[in-house]
Amino acid sequence: MSDLLFILAAALLSMGLRTFSNPILFKLGSFCVLGTSFLVGYFATGRWETGGLFAASWLMLPWLEILTRVRKARLPVVKPLRHQFPPPRSLFPDLGALTAEMEEGGFEQIDDAGWDWGDHRQFFRLFYKKDEHLQGTICLVDQEDMAFYYLSFSCRSADGTSWTTWNYPFAYAMKFAPQFRTNRVRGDRPVREMLESHRAFLEKSGVAPGMLIPATPEEMQLAMQHDLERQIAHNVSAGLLQPEGEGMVRYSWRGMFFVWVQFLRDFVRLS
Repeated sequence: MSDLLFILAAALLSMGLRTFSNPILFKLGSFCVLGTSFLVGYFATGRWETGGLFAASWLMLPWLEILTRVRKARLPVVKPLRHQFPPPRSLFPDLGALTAEMEEGGFEQIDDAGWDWGDHRQFFRLFYKKDEHLQGTICLVDQEDMAFYYLSFSCRSADGTSWTTWNYPFAYAMKFAPQFRTNRVRGDRPVREMLESHRAFLEKSGVAPGMLIPATPEEMQLAMQHDLERQIAHNVSAGLLQPEGEGMVRYSWRGMFFVWVQFLRDFVRLS
């Protein structure tokens, strides 16, 4: 009975710590989950090794997803970006509020676009801030039983380098091509603070306003499409993706291992 109470106390502690917004306490709560699993295995068998296996199972669990879904996924090399109607409010209830926040930040709404392949869909609401040559994007990712959104601000210099600040909630599942520079911020930061972070990112990187180039709405959409194509080409060169039939790619074993490592980075970071 004392062992059961000890496990229950550890579980309640981990749940309580994960309710805090403080990232250190939240992270500590996640490690307490591992500790609770260790205690279950240890008290059930009396062996430290079993406890370690129970704790490690949380870190190996993503391989079920990788082997059943990621391994079977096929991605088109070229994905034309097309006009799309906004998703229903039931799927993306925050779109209106985010749009208003972007407009309050000085952005002009340009278009709604997106692409679909298989059970994976992405919707983009595009904005532009002319005085800073800055593109803003609200993106909804909808894949099978999971949907999430993120915001991004990006601009380009004449040498082809892209500078992006975003609050993408997960570690990215591909390597960034050399011409991409990214600045990741917390997902709970408002548009105003993200803009300030992007400006600070450009200043820290030595990018003066005169180095940035303007873009038309048509050029913005073409640039987004070409960015993804270059990203895929870079990951094929890096061995994370491999050709699969005409115009398609899939993750290699090396790529699947990379996805697993990205999960571990998310587990440790937990931002």
